[in-house]
Amino acid sequence: MKSLAERPAGSVYWWLLATLFLPLAIPGLVFKYLTRMKEKRNARNLNGKVVLITGASSGLGEALAHSFYLAGCKVVLAARRKEELERVRKDLLELHATVPTHPPIILPLDLSDLNSINEKVQSVLEIHGAIDILVNNGGISVRGDALSTAIDVDIRIMLVNYFGTVAMTKACLPSMIARKEGRIVCVSSVQGKFAIPHRSAYSASKHALQAFCDSLRAEVAKDNVNVTLISPGYINTAMSINALTGSGATYGITENSCCKIEMDAATAGGASAEDTASNILKAIVRDEKDIIMAPIAPRVAYWLRHRLPSVYFWVMKKRAEKLNS
Repeated sequence: MKSLAERPAGSVYWWLLATLFLPLAIPGLVFKYLTRMKEKRNARNLNGKVVLITGASSGLGEALAHSFYLAGCKVVLAARRKEELERVRKDLLELHATVPTHPPIILPLDLSDLNSINEKVQSVLEIHGAIDILVNNGGISVRGDALSTAIDVDIRIMLVNYFGTVAMTKACLPSMIARKEGRIVCVSSVQGKFAIPHRSAYSASKHALQAFCDSLRAEVAKDNVNVTLISPGYINTAMSINALTGSGATYGITENSCCKIEMDAATAGGASAEDTASNILKAIVRDEKDIIMAPIAPRVAYWLRHRLPSVYFWVMKKRAEKLNS
């Protein structure tokens, strides 16, 4: 056997690397293996879980319904438009006819009608006996500068995006706490991490949701109830088309035509609802607490806001000037 001095320089180099880093690599590989096993077990455990999804009549909510349904969950579809909920339910049953799962139920629900929410949740509990996962996905957006946005619009955005979500969560929590099991998932936005011009009302509602989730997560941890906050970037759905303007009109309908529908460029270039739904399911399986699902630009903006705020403020000022020009 050759001594270390007699070995070629290249082999000595790799021998030293192996000697130094192998003891470090093994624990990492073991941890990765155990984590993957836990994720697979959690994925299997989704089968038969009752999942209530708000905003399930279209877009991301509809995609989430398909993802949870394929995972074997008992899906409850909640939204204002009963006809669209019926369509989503029909699609689930027809497109996945070979999947051995549970027929979804529909729950007509208006998040702005806070007084009706507790009764709606109780009706689900009477049917299924439990709500294992609440996915707070329903919401509306707005496009308009702070000054020209009517106060009624600010109130409406906060009512649906924040208070509606809080009411849904508070209605579901008692049964979760009693069973010592459950998960609250809130679909927020990267605009809940940092604000951009012409999104003051929307961003404020998502910042409020961030704070609520952070407080709630700490409070219910002792009851084995988990809180997952999802902050996606732009998603290619009809959300921008259905967004409100500062006056309360529908953003996607132009002033020159009452029937011309326009999607803004940022939304059109966003992630697909299906990919985002799949990533949200993975985040739940991995027991993520707070996760950003966005490309590099929003991540840089988030970093600048907290690390170099003066640069962030300058960039946002220039963006506002461009939008106002």
